[in-house]
Amino acid sequence: MRARGICVIIPTYNNAGSIVDVVTRTMAQCDDVIVVCDGCTDNTVELLCGLENCPVILEHKANEGKGKALKTGFIYARRAGFSYAITLDADGQHYPEDIAVMLEANRRHPDALVIGERQGLESAERSAGSRFANAFSRFWFVLQTWHNVRDTQSGYRLYPLKRLYGLPLLTSRYEAELELPVLAAWHGVRLESVPVRVFYPSREERVSHFRPLADFMRIFVLNCVLCILALVYGLPRTILRCLFKVLRTLYVCVFYLLGMLLYVIPASLFIRISGGDTEEGRDRMHRFLNSVIKTLLRHGIPGVRYTCANPSGEDFRTPSVIICNHQSHFDLLPLLALTDRMVVLTTDWVWNNPLYGFMIRYADFLPVSSGYDTILPRLKELVARGYSIAVYPEGTRSKDCSIGRFHQGAFHIADTLGLDIIPLLLYGSGKVLPKHGRIINSWNMHLEIGGRISPEMMAEYGQSCRERSSAMRKRYIRDYSSLADRLDKEIF
Repeated sequence: MRARGICVIIPTYNNAGSIVDVVTRTMAQCDDVIVVCDGCTDNTVELLCGLENCPVILEHKANEGKGKALKTGFIYARRAGFSYAITLDADGQHYPEDIAVMLEANRRHPDALVIGERQGLESAERSAGSRFANAFSRFWFVLQTWHNVRDTQSGYRLYPLKRLYGLPLLTSRYEAELELPVLAAWHGVRLESVPVRVFYPSREERVSHFRPLADFMRIFVLNCVLCILALVYGLPRTILRCLFKVLRTLYVCVFYLLGMLLYVIPASLFIRISGGDTEEGRDRMHRFLNSVIKTLLRHGIPGVRYTCANPSGEDFRTPSVIICNHQSHFDLLPLLALTDRMVVLTTDWVWNNPLYGFMIRYADFLPVSSGYDTILPRLKELVARGYSIAVYPEGTRSKDCSIGRFHQGAFHIADTLGLDIIPLLLYGSGKVLPKHGRIINSWNMHLEIGGRISPEMMAEYGQSCRERSSAMRKRYIRDYSSLADRLDKEIF
């Protein structure tokens, strides 16, 4: 939780009967808990101060409403450096143990506002007014945002704090929880729902501060205002955002096609013809491709910032086997930008591509479908010329940026040729252009270059290629999780 910059905010007003249990169970899930006491007149503060593991306590002198309590908690969390805040109610309705569900959703969708969809509401003992309010709220929400969120009234949520829009204008009471996701949706924040449990005590045991007539009228007026704003602000903004995504994708496609047709292909043909079937010509092709891809990474993808970290100072002068996780069609760009002394093992459709296949073949990229034993003699020649060999151990792109099963080929090559392994860890490319995606998104791409692993060091990963591929995958899962935690926290 702390690695991702997540805290928990619990607003409370006179919940002395449940607050200790809720806070204690919450602090078992998260070390950073903020309780906002909204003008409590019972002994809530004394009970919290008496806990052995006391949370951060923020107090309002008078009761100002749940919206103001949330606002106070959000402002404190942002100033304290947190990136995300999970909110849950103090009345015991929510299970703090479901924080793990919210955390997992945050890892899958770091840019999203996550709403805990309460399970079993249909069978719970609720008043007719409560059932109507939930359906009524869902209707308005769909009308205002064009998002079908099943449980718009759930207070169990995870907010990306840097993407909380309209916070200074937030209303003071229950309706604030309706405003936040509406404003977020208008500004392009992804809305995700995950199932969470809910506990409804008997009616006589429930503590509720909801005022049916007054609060319902406030919510009705707010929804009317939001509907008007949706027409004059929300809808135009959504249309412009979608248009910009399409234009960004078209720009990249046009930039790529014109660049290929007017510059890359003619220049490559000249290098191919003038260089002939010589090592010097092939080396020149590598240098040309390296310079073109560096330019493309810097200027060819608007809205995408690319960074590279090389803590070990790797210069790629000594041949090695380079391995990298695989998320997107864009993965090849950061690899080829690293050095002009690299060949990549490719799939058949890349090797036979009618547009740029001749460049790939001339640059000595080899298809993995030929079989490692078949291409090993050629790889040995390339290594002798000073080239490293880049392999995607997963073999195929990941759909959700997770680390898939590693094949043994890369480790077989390294073992047979006696080469070091350089592990690369790529973040963000699967968000920029997901597998099967057609629209290019704005996201950061980052490449982390790991330290060399010599053949002697590889023995620590196992004796056989199978053992080494399995152990290396476990390392990638661990390291990618740590890298994603750090970068997601910085971005959001």
